[in-house]
Amino acid sequence: MITATDLELRAGSRILLSGANLRVQAGDRIGLVGRNGAGKTTSMRVLAGEGEPYSGTVSANSAVGYLPQDPREGDLTVSAKDRVLSARGLDEMLRKMEKAQSAMAELVDGPQNEKAVREYGRIEERFSALGGYAAESEAARICAHLGLPERVLDQQIATLSGGQRRRVELARILFAASDGGGGGAPSATTLLLDEPTNHLDADSITWLRSFLSAHDGGLVVISHDTELLAAVVNKVWFLDATRGEVDVYNMDWKRYQDARATDEKRRRRERANAEKKAAALHTQAAKMGAKATKAVAAKNMARRADQLLAGLDPERQHDRVAKIRFPAPAPCGRTPLTAEGLSKAFGSLEVFTGVDLAVDRGAKVVVLGLNGAGKTTLLRLLAGTEVADAGRVVPGHGLRTGYYAQEHDTLDLSASVWENIRHASPDTPEQQLRTLLGSFMFSGDQLSQPAGTLSGGEKTRLALAGLVSSAANVLLLDEPTNNLDPASREQVLDALRRFDGAVVLVTHDSGAVEALEPDKVIVLPDGTEDFWSADYLELVQLA
Repeated sequence: MITATDLELRAGSRILLSGANLRVQAGDRIGLVGRNGAGKTTSMRVLAGEGEPYSGTVSANSAVGYLPQDPREGDLTVSAKDRVLSARGLDEMLRKMEKAQSAMAELVDGPQNEKAVREYGRIEERFSALGGYAAESEAARICAHLGLPERVLDQQIATLSGGQRRRVELARILFAASDGGGGGAPSATTLLLDEPTNHLDADSITWLRSFLSAHDGGLVVISHDTELLAAVVNKVWFLDATRGEVDVYNMDWKRYQDARATDEKRRRRERANAEKKAAALHTQAAKMGAKATKAVAAKNMARRADQLLAGLDPERQHDRVAKIRFPAPAPCGRTPLTAEGLSKAFGSLEVFTGVDLAVDRGAKVVVLGLNGAGKTTLLRLLAGTEVADAGRVVPGHGLRTGYYAQEHDTLDLSASVWENIRHASPDTPEQQLRTLLGSFMFSGDQLSQPAGTLSGGEKTRLALAGLVSSAANVLLLDEPTNNLDPASREQVLDALRRFDGAVVLVTHDSGAVEALEPDKVIVLPDGTEDFWSADYLELVQLA
């Protein structure tokens, strides 16, 4: 169980949450919702013990499994399998067993060999008592359901794509939560999951819904996947950015949506009635105030009118949405970007080889392939942030690229919002940049806020603002709709429809592909180039 008492959260001087009392108990499956920037990710970090509240206390009396939007792994040299098994400490026991086995094989008969045999027996007995052999199988099953086949589990974390690393972290957390202590006992782990469906294919998302629905411990999930929320949650926390409060709805997602719509209608009706009465009182007070003998009565009447309005719940403003428009492309030649014979490997793992690509002016290209096929790596090579092992990227006349990285790698997380946009566009006049940031919902004290403290959706908006200031004629977009609320996602899709320049897109979002209306597709790892067909939409979701 997690308990938060009198919780206050701030982003700079902006109050996100004030005086909140929250509790997560076994069996609670809570959907944490609110517009981008309302404080969902900040709240989740504080509940997980990864961040400190401005004031108030947070305590947990059970294990917590926390999946942040951008997990930062520790030792990148360990295998994916060991990373997952480490959730129960089984990775270290396996290493000790392997060391003891090696000692047994190397030592001849004698006291030392007998000691090694006893050591191996002791470790193996402990490993078996903890359900180690069954646990290995269970971990592999969870990984497979999340799109991590056995060949990936043997690879070092450093060789995996960003999407694969995130799925390894999710598998690790779910593996820990599936340990009920044996005998079919329920799990006591509280899961805190921030956008858990990012980078998952359709089959993995279906399996995850089933897993979370059956989870016995507590759960708090942030997700823009409304189907996941509808299938899993039995309680909703709505973070109201206007009031800095949490509204708690003890009901499932469908009933919550109905209740919130009814609540909003009630608020508007009450406000309209109060404003009508207050206006009438003010009018009458103005008439009475003209007479000296009724001046006191007029002031009392005006005070009553003000009290009517003060007693109302604060009016919820409509969620602001970033006005995203990709840049008018700078002039360029007929084929601004070409790649010849690109090959890339990580250690002994070959990602792809001999990939050719020509991006014509205004072309719309989708890069497809199963997870781990090298889609993100290809974009990084085209953007110049990574070097190919073989082949080359050839810039055409007038090429100006704009790169959006799915892990927000283009942002300096230690720098402020303003410093990031200034770095992205050093020659743009200051007032023009301030206006641009305002259209992306960054203003006032937020400009001095460190980018690392922004929510995932806010980081996405800041990175996109950097693109807008670039006048790029070739956009390289890697999962640009991740972490966005539905309204902001529609803005990105509309921007894709309107952009006249070339786009190379990597995405799991079939809606983004349909908005792009692509001309052609590149299928990795073979690098096959083909004209776009609606038949490829199914591969978008699987990839």
